[in-house]
Amino acid sequence: MLPFRGMSQTANAVRAEFRARPPGPFDTIATTVREVTLRRRLIAYLVRADLKKRGANTVLGNIWWILDPLLTMLVYVILVTIIVRSTREAYPLFIFAAILPWKWFSSTLNDAVTSIIGREKIIKQVKFPKIVLPLASVGGGLISFLFGLIPLSALLILFYSTHISPWLLLIPVIAAVQVVFTMGVSILASGLTVYFRDLGNVTGHALRIWFYLSPALYGTEQIESLATNHKELFTLYELNPFAGLFESYRDVIYYGQAPEWNLLVIVLAESIALLVAAVLVFRRLESSFAKVL
Repeated sequence: MLPFRGMSQTANAVRAEFRARPPGPFDTIATTVREVTLRRRLIAYLVRADLKKRGANTVLGNIWWILDPLLTMLVYVILVTIIVRSTREAYPLFIFAAILPWKWFSSTLNDAVTSIIGREKIIKQVKFPKIVLPLASVGGGLISFLFGLIPLSALLILFYSTHISPWLLLIPVIAAVQVVFTMGVSILASGLTVYFRDLGNVTGHALRIWFYLSPALYGTEQIESLATNHKELFTLYELNPFAGLFESYRDVIYYGQAPEWNLLVIVLAESIALLVAAVLVFRRLESSFAKVL
């Protein structure tokens, strides 16, 4: 009996040690996917509550999701076509194809940055996977993007009907790649902001610089013309995921052609890698959120 008792104690000790070890990367990802799936109703509730709150805080309510990208487009159209005197054909459509996905990304990231620190009380009182909070911000941003397709459709139908093509049906494919990238950035930023509160203040300035370094107001051909004298600038351009995303949106919206699939696949691969890294970092930091807050 004694040998078996000793073996049983050893087995219990091994199991206890295994449980004490932090889960590996694959276990962390699998657990996160399972927890998010089980809490999908909670995410949907948070998205609805956030959208309702935004609409209640303004006179025009949710109509701003339609007006905001149009007004932003108008500002840059006046700047570039009147002041800079650009002669690009159908420039409002050209720039709107970049402004719409950028407004989606920037508004989502701004919401995600405060998604954890803005819910201090509930985090300290209720036990739940905190990763649903930045994911809810991503969900709300996606709905805003869908509303933004309304003014895009109006521009195409009323002013630029010659740009309507079957390739417009690929917008959801490009948007799916952007969803993956946006989730990675949002999850990572929301977790790090708990420990580095200044990140919330820096985000707005970083987004502004990021936008101007992306081919939003200009095309890829203008960047390529500068490549010979500014190789460092062109290297940063190639590393920018929104260089590929903006060009992909413009291919199907403005040029009426298929996107560069190789470029889109590269952005998707980078986005998946970023998302995995963001989830691992977030779950490692998550256990200390309540103490830090």
